[in-house]
Amino acid sequence: MVVLGPEPAMAEAANGSAIAGISTLLTSNVGKSTNILWHDCPIGQNERQNLLNQKGCVVWITGLSGSGKSTLACALSRELHIRGHLTYVLDGDNLRHGLNRDLSFKAEDRAENICRVGEVAKLFADAGLICIASLISPYRSDRSACRSLLPKSSFIEVFLNAPLEVCEARDPKGLYKLARAGKIKGFTGIDDPYEPPSDCEIVIQCKVGDCPSPKSMADQVVSYLETNGFLHD
Repeated sequence: MVVLGPEPAMAEAANGSAIAGISTLLTSNVGKSTNILWHDCPIGQNERQNLLNQKGCVVWITGLSGSGKSTLACALSRELHIRGHLTYVLDGDNLRHGLNRDLSFKAEDRAENICRVGEVAKLFADAGLICIASLISPYRSDRSACRSLLPKSSFIEVFLNAPLEVCEARDPKGLYKLARAGKIKGFTGIDDPYEPPSDCEIVIQCKVGDCPSPKSMADQVVSYLETNGFLHD
């Protein structure tokens, strides 16, 4: 029996001078992590997008509580599914049952909440999915930080522009009533500001007595995705 010795690169790795298959070890520090290395795989975003026949992106729906964000997210997901496109919805409330369950609604935790969702949405887009994120996300700086994670054209900000009086009249969760009674502090639109987008891709207008249907809102977003090449034939 012939016993083969380790390959040269493997031998170097054993001595701590190299890693098999990598001639030069380039590590970096990111945040609190040290000595980490980005590892590329042969199947990338382009291959996944070709498989799915669509272009990965993030549709970020923002607006006041009660403006219809979750309703739009589900309607949009349904319309795209019917057309044969793969989506995933990241709903703000749902994520606080798991990924963000350790966060409160204090300013710093709200910023961290948006940051985490932005990073997860980026991964879904890289996977080739149409990721639909539905969150109040009241501050422009937080939304801009999420936008900066992706190529600009792949982040589609949708502003559900429903006035406070419409949202408060709906009050599906009873939160406005609690905020008005002083039982919830820092509630967006009551004692905490909402900063509307200044340059978003889509604005869906809802007025008192004149709000579009969920399907109509979804169709508006689908039309944008079609026009801008995110949905392949």
